[in-house]
Amino acid sequence: MSKVTSAALAKLLDSSEIAVACSVFTIAQRDALENLGRKTGALRVETSGRGSVFRILDRIVLEGHLVELRPLRPDQLDSSIPNRAFNIAISRNSKVGETTHDKHYLLIKAISGDIIWEDPNANQTRRLNLSEVTTTAGVGALALDEEDAWCSDTPLWLVENQALFDRLDWLPEGTRGTVAYYAGQLPSRLLRWLGKQHRSPEVILFPDYDGVGLLNYARLKESCFSPCSFWLMPDWKQRLNTFGNNQIWQNTQQEFHSAIERLRLLGMDNGIEELCVSMSSQGLALEHESIWLTSRDQS
Repeated sequence: MSKVTSAALAKLLDSSEIAVACSVFTIAQRDALENLGRKTGALRVETSGRGSVFRILDRIVLEGHLVELRPLRPDQLDSSIPNRAFNIAISRNSKVGETTHDKHYLLIKAISGDIIWEDPNANQTRRLNLSEVTTTAGVGALALDEEDAWCSDTPLWLVENQALFDRLDWLPEGTRGTVAYYAGQLPSRLLRWLGKQHRSPEVILFPDYDGVGLLNYARLKESCFSPCSFWLMPDWKQRLNTFGNNQIWQNTQQEFHSAIERLRLLGMDNGIEELCVSMSSQGLALEHESIWLTSRDQS
């Protein structure tokens, strides 16, 4: 509510008039100002013609109240400061307003072989030997900027959960490339980065087989500059039957139906369509850590 009150007060006090039409405020802002008027006696609502106005009775009290809610005005701030610092300045809360960071840090590991990432657009070509970094430190990272040109000549795998990033023994034998980790939802900054230019010969998504995972695939297909695919683990039908979860299926229904609509517009391949039909008919979702399990139908 303090955000609404702050915005309403700023709008009221920005006027040089002592009476401002109620119609210029949203319903929530009107309620906030009326409540403030009752508490402070510094303004009141009056009828004016066919409408009503907020009449300022004590501008000093209202200005003091606004300073309590908003320590600094936007025009007093350096435009280059981080979003969350800006939010603190105008609302005393870093999470009110725009909260995204300027950078997204993509954690990556080399799968095998000599994996190199290069940015030829920099003043001096930047080169990351991901294989060396992975061997030395266990993981590398790229600070993504949509305008950079980081790219690799091997496939990029995206995995949803950390277990798949920690251990790579689930990958098909002979796989070369980079594996990257994201938590739950593909970050919008990552999608914009992948959509800006060619980053890899192929981007392969291996998410949980649920509504969220399928919706992330739809978002990736809509955004990605490079060819992209959804990885179906071996024997997924048996795994779905043995290890599938109805509660996860139910919890991600909204995302599932949204994903189906978007994937059909993009052109759904037969493998993904078969997966979706199986999930829907059985009412089951499958977490991708099941890649390490052997179903009873395989034993």
